Amino acid sequence: MRAWAGELGFSQIGVAGIDLSAAEPGLREWLAQGFHGEMGYMAVHGMRRARPAELVPGTLSVITARMDYLPRGTPEDWQAVEWSRLARPHEGIVSLYARGRDYHKVLRTRLQKLADRLAAEVGPLGHRVFTDSAPVLEAELASRSGQGWRGKHTLVLSREAGSMFFLGEIYVDLALPPTEPVAPHCGRCTACIDACPTGAIVAPQRLDARRCISYLTIEHAGPIPEALRPALANRIYGCDDCQLACPWNKFAQRSALPDFDPREGLAGATLAQLFAWTEEEFLRRTEGSPIRRIGHERWLRNIAVALGNAWRSGDASAARALAARRDSASPLVREHIDWALAQAPAGAPA
Repeated sequence: MRAWAGELGFSQIGVAGIDLSAAEPGLREWLAQGFHGEMGYMAVHGMRRARPAELVPGTLSVITARMDYLPRGTPEDWQAVEWSRLARPHEGIVSLYARGRDYHKVLRTRLQKLADRLAAEVGPLGHRVFTDSAPVLEAELASRSGQGWRGKHTLVLSREAGSMFFLGEIYVDLALPPTEPVAPHCGRCTACIDACPTGAIVAPQRLDARRCISYLTIEHAGPIPEALRPALANRIYGCDDCQLACPWNKFAQRSALPDFDPREGLAGATLAQLFAWTEEEFLRRTEGSPIRRIGHERWLRNIAVALGNAWRSGDASAARALAARRDSASPLVREHIDWALAQAPAGAPA
């Protein structure tokens, strides 16, 4: 099965059992504190996430898979390169994982092929494949099956691959021997906690999504809280800061697949260029991309905040881009444009 997985582009596979009851108290407390924000589906599914056999009756084991996603051309000093983007406030920053093809499509197809290969070998197999697409405790299953350990930023960390990878699962009605978990290796390091721009990592392995830039720019539908807008800087879709700061990511692996290479017109584009996209252009340029799921309005909302931060730093082109779109903007976007225009630097003309 490892050989088949390698042929399909997976970097590692493992097997976890289905008794996740030890994870239920932590999940219940996280929900009770409201750390899931507006992700109501988290509360709706509740403890079902920790009970694989309730989600897919008959499940006896979970096959977990890891797929590295750094683009093929990623330089050795990629962490420094990514940090440097924050020093160019006119440039829009999209999280590394979202610069290429939608990972849901890539992983789901390949997980299904792996399941089909297994079924051809062992006979009829009851199964379902998942990748961030159902009430599944992905990180818990991955850590239990030896993919890595839970870092203090809540993501799974591997000594061989850092955390720059996607996870997927195959629930099967086959009793497979579980693979051994690995020991944690964060030690006293708090780099990820210290690097979070909004203080969203409130304690080791405890994330308040309501403060997380990835949540605010992707999952959150309404106005971005004003107090957090300056911290977004020029990040317009997601945030990689906790991963950029992690020492283990010096071991992050490049993907062998072209799917995760950055698409033309996105990486390195200016905020003004991206803000000028019509809805038609947005849909065309984000076809097959995870970015499309937030829609054109949230895209403009996010960029308006980034333009406001660029305007505060003295970039007059940001103010011009904001003013050009204001009259045609939706109420949500216009509110963010007005905030952004009010961030004029000292001495700027009224």
